[in-house]
Amino acid sequence: MPPYHGSCHCGAVRFTVESEIAEGYTCDCSLCRKKNALMANVHESKLTITVGEEKLGLYQWNARIAKHYFCTVCGIYPFHKKRSMPDHYGVNLNTLDDFDPKSVPVRAADGKDMPIVDSNARGIWPGPRVR
Repeated sequence: MPPYHGSCHCGAVRFTVESEIAEGYTCDCSLCRKKNALMANVHESKLTITVGEEKLGLYQWNARIAKHYFCTVCGIYPFHKKRSMPDHYGVNLNTLDDFDPKSVPVRAADGKDMPIVDSNARGIWPGPRVR
């Protein structure tokens, strides 16, 4: 099956995933809900950025552990380094050019209950507040 090739919409960022994809997941945290991506967990050693690493923007929030990447040209979110598993990426299955996201089961991940540690967190961010 692998490798899978992925890209943002404009093609400025391209990457390869060399891992089986057995399932997808959606997350209900405040960020994932808004970007509405279908993701899969991939170990960091199995994802290679092949073109456009310099075109990736970075968004971090709350604990600033997760690293959410997006193309600075077209705005598409291809992957993020995970807060819950820092040695893994959450790969947006909809950005894989040669993978059918409908071919895997999809589960719901609970992100809204992850603790909010940022003292300046927006009131709309769900989750228990940790001071």
